[in-house]
Order: sequence, then C-alpha cells, then structure tokens
Amino acid sequence: MESERQIQQQHNGGNSNKANEDGLNAGNPTKGKKQINYKWWIRIAVYVFFMLAGQTAGVLLGRLYYSKGGYSTWLATFVQSAGFPIVIPLLIYFSKSRTSPSKSTGPPLCYLLLIYTALGLMAAGDNMMYSYGLLYLPVSTYSLLCATQLAFNVVFSFFLNAQKFTMLIFNSVVLLTISAALLAFNSGSDGGATTISEGKYVIGFVCTLGASATYSLYLCLVQLAFEKVIKKQTFNMILDMQFFPALVATLGSLVGLFASGQWRTLAGEMRGFQAGRASYVLTLAFTAISWQVSLLGMLGLVYEVSSLFSNVISTLALPLVPVFAVIFFHDKMNGVKVISLLLALWGFFSYVYQHYLDDAKGKKAKAKAKTKAIDATISTIEIC
Repeated sequence: MESERQIQQQHNGGNSNKANEDGLNAGNPTKGKKQINYKWWIRIAVYVFFMLAGQTAGVLLGRLYYSKGGYSTWLATFVQSAGFPIVIPLLIYFSKSRTSPSKSTGPPLCYLLLIYTALGLMAAGDNMMYSYGLLYLPVSTYSLLCATQLAFNVVFSFFLNAQKFTMLIFNSVVLLTISAALLAFNSGSDGGATTISEGKYVIGFVCTLGASATYSLYLCLVQLAFEKVIKKQTFNMILDMQFFPALVATLGSLVGLFASGQWRTLAGEMRGFQAGRASYVLTLAFTAISWQVSLLGMLGLVYEVSSLFSNVISTLALPLVPVFAVIFFHDKMNGVKVISLLLALWGFFSYVYQHYLDDAKGKKAKAKAKTKAIDATISTIEIC
C-alpha cells in the first residue's frame, strides 16, 4: 500500500509539473511557435500585396480601356470575371488534400448550385455597375466613392452576420458617408468629367454607389453561406466559392454582350483603339488577370482572417488609385477631393482600429479561458 501511494504521488506531481510547464509556455511562446507566427504574417502580407496591386491595376486598366476609345460596358464587365481559369491549377493542387479517411457529409448539391448561381449573377450585376462607374466618372472620384463599401459592409454585417455596431464603426460610417456626399456636389469641378453631361455623371455616381453596396452584400452573403450552409471553411471551399460564381458571372456577361448587340462593334472598337490592336488585347487580358490576382488576395485574407478584414484591405487600396490617376490620366485633385480623401482615410483607420480592439479582446478572452482550463486541471489532479 505504501509503495502504491508513493507511485500515485509521483504520478500526480509529474502531472502538476507538466501543467505548470504548459502554463509557462502559454505565457511565453516557444521559438517554434514564433516562427509559425512569422510565416502567418508573411502569408498575410503576400495576400494584402496581391489585393492592393490587383485592385489598383484593375481600376487603372479599366479606365485606360475607356480613355483610349473602348466603349463596350458589357465587355468591360466580362473581363472582370473572365480570368477565373487561372484558379484551376489551385483547384487541382488543393483537391489532392480534399479527400480524407473520415466521410464528411457536405451540403446538398442543389443548395450549392443555388448559392453559386445567385452569387454569380450578383457578381455580374456588380461588375456591370462598376463598368458604368468607370465609364462616366474620373478615376479619383470613382475610387473615393468605392470607399462607401465599408459603410455598407457594417450595415449588412450587423443584420446578416451579427456584427457589433460600436462607436468607432459608427464614426467610420459617418465619415465615409460625408466623404461620398462631398463628391456628389463636385461634378462641375472635375477635370476628367468636363466632356460628360450631368445626367451621365449622376448615372456613374449612382452605379458606383450601388456597386459598392452590392460588393459588401456579396461578401456578407458568402460569410453567411459558410456559416449556415457549408459550415466548413476550408481553402478548397473558398476556391470553389471563387471559381463557380465567377463562371456564372462570365456566362451572364456573355449573354448580356450578345443580347445587347455590342459584340458586333468589337472589331471596329479594336481597330479604333488609340493605342493599337495589340495594346487593346493586352489591356483586356491584363485587366482580367489583375482582377483575379486581387480576388486571390481576397480569398487568402478570407481564409486566414475574415471576409470583413478583406473588405478593409480593399478600401485601403482606394487612396492609392487617385495618386496614380493624377499621374497617368491627369485627373485634378482639388480641395474638395483632398478633404474627401482625408475623411475616407479617417473612416478607414477608425474601422481598422476597431478591428484591432476586437482582436486584442479576443486574445485576452482566449488567454483567460486557457488559464482557467489549466487551473481546473491542476485542481482536479490535486483532488485525485
């Protein structure tokens, strides 16, 4: 009996020491964990770069298409989703790790088809509105109007994804709304819009605003689909969510292109393109690639962080576009636009700061939960 009791005490002491070591390791991460954390930050930096570079290049190339003589809004809509085949190698590569020994029942195929079709048609309509915005608005005005997507994102997330509505987020919404309102009264002083009538300017303004709202709703519905229908946020499912809606959007754009009759003017449009036929083809090709690079960055951020964070980074790209627009398209950055840009940046940083606070609060909650679990384990061992 005595030897048996000694063995039990040694066993309990070993477990206590192990629990204490775990507690120390929780407070002081090991070198291996730090290296993994660094790798995660490197991946995030790469995804952010893809999204910023792709979105900026896509907007500028889209404006270049119009400024050099392009006028087909359906073709501009088509190229925004037509680059989806570049996702095929990723689908093939990651499909190898999709099969697992344990059978996991996914959502019914009819549900997935309905989701992909609805999101694809929504993306086609969103791309169409963005095309009209680029056609009728200067790049700087277009980009600053797109900043309202964060405000729409907050509203849709509140109702669809149970997003908290804090004072910082409210501040972001107000600032971005004022920023867009300033641009609405600035049409007469836009250097790039002097040849565009007031009616067309209003159409471009409303379409860009509607496209921002649709894009935010799109992201929130994707997140809702992952949470309520798919219920398994793997990188494979995110790639599927990118590929199949883009396929539907491309087919929808093709139907619109042929139904509108704009396909008959494409040959003449290519001949009349001011930069030449080769530049015409390259502009469209690189526009398609740029948007897919941006979407790849968005996919990575959704996978690694969240869809809300990807929208924040998308808004971060907006102040970059007017700078390049002044250089390449000679858009004027007057006083009203500068104030609007500053307000948009202020609203953006308010949103980012709220995201930082939420992340810090989440980490504290996890640390407390882990400490309680360790204390409970130690007390259980002592009782035994």
